[in-house]
Amino acid sequence: MARNLVNIEEVSKAFDIRALLERVSLGVSEGDRIGIVGRNGSGKSTLMKIIAAVESPDAGRVTKANSVKIGLLSQVDKADPHSTVGDVVIGDRAKHEWASDSRIREVFTGLFGGFDDHLFERKFATLSGGEKRRVGLAKLLIDELDLILLDEPTNHLDVEGVAWLANHLNSRKNLAVLVITHDRWFLDAVTDRTWEVVEGKVEEYDGGYSAFVLAKAERARQASAMDARRNNLIRKELAWLRRGAPARTTKPKFRVDAANVLIAEEPAPRDQGELLKFARNRLGNTVYEAHHLQIRAGDKELIDDLYWNVGPGDRIGIVGINGSGKTTLMRTLAGELQPFAGKFTTGITVKAAFLTQHLDELNPTWRVLEAVEKVAAHIELGNGKSLSASQLCERLGFDKDSQWTPVGDLSGGEKRRLQLTRLLMDSPNVLLLDEPTNDFDIETLTELEDLLDSFGGTLIVISHDRYFLERVCDRFVGLLGDKSLRDLPRGVDQYLEQRTASIARPNPDAKTKSASSAAEQRQLKKDLARLERQIEKAKNRISELETLQSESAFDSEALLKVSEELESQRFELNTREEEWLEVTLQLEP
Repeated sequence: MARNLVNIEEVSKAFDIRALLERVSLGVSEGDRIGIVGRNGSGKSTLMKIIAAVESPDAGRVTKANSVKIGLLSQVDKADPHSTVGDVVIGDRAKHEWASDSRIREVFTGLFGGFDDHLFERKFATLSGGEKRRVGLAKLLIDELDLILLDEPTNHLDVEGVAWLANHLNSRKNLAVLVITHDRWFLDAVTDRTWEVVEGKVEEYDGGYSAFVLAKAERARQASAMDARRNNLIRKELAWLRRGAPARTTKPKFRVDAANVLIAEEPAPRDQGELLKFARNRLGNTVYEAHHLQIRAGDKELIDDLYWNVGPGDRIGIVGINGSGKTTLMRTLAGELQPFAGKFTTGITVKAAFLTQHLDELNPTWRVLEAVEKVAAHIELGNGKSLSASQLCERLGFDKDSQWTPVGDLSGGEKRRLQLTRLLMDSPNVLLLDEPTNDFDIETLTELEDLLDSFGGTLIVISHDRYFLERVCDRFVGLLGDKSLRDLPRGVDQYLEQRTASIARPNPDAKTKSASSAAEQRQLKKDLARLERQIEKAKNRISELETLQSESAFDSEALLKVSEELESQRFELNTREEEWLEVTLQLEP
């Protein structure tokens, strides 16, 4: 029988006058794998912090077994900014104590590509968001813990990193894991139970995310108590699950026959023929065509001799390693960057909208609805369908009351939703989305997916959210760091297989690298130090400009000037980080 680790009994917690948890009783045992889902602000992180004893409940009690060791990964990675990566991850351990531990070596290899003396000597404050996330994960995974609590562990991780983390957790059978994430593929891969935090209560379900969707639909069908809109979204999820990938059919623990009946009755989530016809009417036959295209970021060549044709109605997901050029390729499609060589053609009827990772700031005094209506009052979806600005806001999580919230009072995730809403209101026929799911909860993601189902134009997406990619895209291409863009008929699975194979193959540059002179290595280290100074300088300037931007909200001329410099500094930071990655790959370990 599995050992009980933590119990919470009759726990309640409120902030101001709003109750997040009301008389909740739950238990966690050895080896449990539990996913926690719910809307942003529903109390998921609060529940996790109470279990970790970081926060105290207003009522009720939390008990844990003797000698139970618990680790918490918060949404924000924090450490002494002057500490080195080695200090944070390894602590006081002597090298001989951990270097011989195969599990620690596996963590270093999976998260950092091996033990890198230079990386472990870097100051925590100089790390990017993705690097800080990996450092936080490494610290947890090498510790001898009984229970780890992970709050958005896949943030800043690429598809490959998410897959490694899932495999690593699955290999540690006795470790209990509680995870909050909007990455539904990760939930399916890791968890076998689900807690839904809703209206102060916690509803329990067997199985991962897919089983949760099916069970929730069955409960809704039997109770007939949910509103028509939510039922429709759940049924569209069923239509997606009907496609039956093995990972979605192995974990459900309730009546399989009943689930199969529900799925079998659902139509396909998208009418492909109708969408393609509509897209041709709007776009013609040409969207993007590339011949002998060469794309660079500064002096670094990212893609060479690219032949690629993007047609009307295509729904393409782009996957690839960090620094391989995904965002640079997207910026080239959007017309923000010019290719270094080759011929690139954009269709004459193309009207593209580009959602970047760095969102433009909005006037903080605008109301949400006002910000959207400044773009348009209505959007035409085709086939006689249209949405008002207010209706589109509701589809993306802004209810009637929150539509009158000042932009300055919105959270980061809400601002991102607002930016996406404004893009869609401009009636584009091509959507270029770079990490669109950042900071979205699962319910908002299903709303976005439902909206994209009815989008009749061309869709190109970069995302580390594998479930989202597979849900909204029909074709996949990959950048593996070899300057070529590869078609992936079998999708993300094929990409991961090719990445594993490329890592296993001997590197033809290894001999050249091993024969490089000591002088070349010294120069590379100097270049690395110079780039790190430039990166730190750019980060500091961006922070200053963001403060100035807020202070200049009512001075349009000053705001424009600051915004232009801010965009320039962000581009500079991205370029220097890509150069830093290239130099680190050339350094001898």
